[in-house]
Amino acid sequence: MLYVVLTLILSTIAVFVSARILPGIHIEGWGTALVVAVVLAIVNAFIRPLIFILTLPINILTLGLFTFVIIGGLVLLVSKIVPGFYVDGFWWALAFAIVLAIVNGFLNTLSL
Repeated sequence: MLYVVLTLILSTIAVFVSARILPGIHIEGWGTALVVAVVLAIVNAFIRPLIFILTLPINILTLGLFTFVIIGGLVLLVSKIVPGFYVDGFWWALAFAIVLAIVNGFLNTLSL
């Protein structure tokens, strides 16, 4: 239980920091960052594998580069679901996903 809470806190911080780094990402506050972290985790756990399987032939043809399109699309989906989280376009969504992964990785290494 403590691990889940710690992971959620670190993900919330990572979302907030990533949104502050990128000018095309707008987030209203810490509460919104928490909701974005939770919804993004749910989307990545349930929807991402399904979309990845459905687009497997395209992904194979593009040597895995279509995965970036999937990731950017999922961030845009989260921006449509969560009020207070706005993304200016696909490229900002993709940049957010990449920066979020880097910041999240950095924070997780600090917590160990």
